[in-house]
Order: sequence, then structure tokens, then C-alpha cells
Amino acid sequence: MALRREPTARQMRLATELRRLREAAGLAAREAASLLGVSPVQISHIESALAGVSEERLRRLAANYACSDSELIDALATMATVRVRGWWEDYRGVLPAAYQDLAELDHHATFRRDVAVMHVPGLFQTEDYARALFTYMNPEFPDAEVEHRVQHRMQRKVIVEGPDPVPYETLIHEAALRIKVAGRDSTRAQLARILELSEAEHVIVRVIPFALDDFAGAGGAMVHVGGTVPRLDTVVRDAPHGTVFLDSEAQLTHFRKLFRRVRDQSLSAEGSRDLVHGLAKEL
Repeated sequence: MALRREPTARQMRLATELRRLREAAGLAAREAASLLGVSPVQISHIESALAGVSEERLRRLAANYACSDSELIDALATMATVRVRGWWEDYRGVLPAAYQDLAELDHHATFRRDVAVMHVPGLFQTEDYARALFTYMNPEFPDAEVEHRVQHRMQRKVIVEGPDPVPYETLIHEAALRIKVAGRDSTRAQLARILELSEAEHVIVRVIPFALDDFAGAGGAMVHVGGTVPRLDTVVRDAPHGTVFLDSEAQLTHFRKLFRRVRDQSLSAEGSRDLVHGLAKEL
């Protein structure tokens, strides 16, 4: 079987988890290969996501690693065998790979939590808002490039607005609500959209007000996506060189605590709606 040239983020995550299981068992790659009856090169290819792994072989690896977490093993087996060709495949070769990885991550999410500081969360953005944002951030892009990004963002909202939405909680700083990314009328429409979605049973919106004392921020925007089991959660952050996926136990623990801290300092859902209503009236 030919080796993959560009593994997806989901394939890389499976490979990383298999490597972590091996390392937790205290085995070198050559020892794992010997127990499985394969070459060390095959283990290397699996753990770098250059090659896939069958469910039968994955379960043998987990047994050799003395992993007794059946829920984790089942989740990894699903990652190894279930391949979803979702709507994001239409953008392969059109947009950077990170766009497909984010959409696929959303598709498999069990929940999503956002912290937004400077801009309205992508899942809440109207077309006008997203178009103005992409145009401003990438002024050299031709119209077609901007439109690809806008439409991709609109389709990602299916996890909140679609027929089978996931629980979604977002903490939005008042700054993001006040900045007129797309002008006064578009800002008014954007605030109305946030208010509309905040009424959904699966959505919680909390605002971080300017008046808050002792708030140092969350270090920028943050997305926490729930996996099938907590160990498979993922945190997504923007970095100067692109989108970064964080998934180590220490990183996940840190960002879970950070989200709770910011949430505890935010307004209640009702108080947040009142603030958004007030901002809309000011326009």
C-alpha cells in the first residue's frame, strides 16, 4: 500500500495516540514491532500517519501495550476504520489543508467551547461579517479566494445550525461585539444573529464585559472540541504560522482550567443577552 503524502489532522491524532500508548508501556518501536510480527519500519509508518492501521492490528497493539481503557480503544478503532467524506472534501486543493482538518474536527465533535476576544466566533458569523474579515485580513486575495473561505465558514456552521447540532458554549469579549468589522448595518445584523442563536437549547452565550476587574484574557481566541472520550479532546489555537492543534494531557488540562476561569468571570446567559441588546440599540 502506498504511503500517504499528506495525512489529515485526524489521522495524525490517531498516530500520536498509538505512539503515546506504546511509550506508556515502556516499549521501543522495535519491541512493539516484534510483538506484532511486523518490521520496525511499519510501526514507524503507523506512528507518523504515513500508513493506516486495521482495527484488528490496532486492538493487538493495544493489548500488547496492556491498555485496559476499552472506551479509548473503541474510539481509536473508529478513528482508524471510519472514513467520512464530508462536504469539506470539496475544498481539498482549493483551500489550505487546515480548513479541511477544522471541518472534520467539527464533524466528529461531541461538544464545542469557544473563547473569542477580538472577533465574533466563526460559527456565529454572518456572510457579510466573514467576508469583511477575510478581505481585511488578506487584502491581496482575489474575490474568488475570499469567497471560498466565506462559503467554507458558512458550511462549518452546520454543527450549530444543522439538524443534529452539538452542545456549544461560547465566551465572547465585549470588544468583539463592539468592533464594527463590516460597518454599522452589518454589525447590527451580526448582533441580531448572536441573539437569535443564543435562544437555542444547545447554545450558551456568555459575554466578558469591559467593566470586569482582574481579567487578563485567555491569551487570544481558543476553541475546545470534545472527542468521543475526554482524552481525545482537542484545543485549537491560531499562531503566526497557522492553526495549531493541541492535545497533550497537560495542554488539555491547562485549557480546561482556563476556560472555566474565564466562564466564571463572564456574565450570565441572561445578562449577556441584555448586554448584546443594549449594544444593538446603540447602533
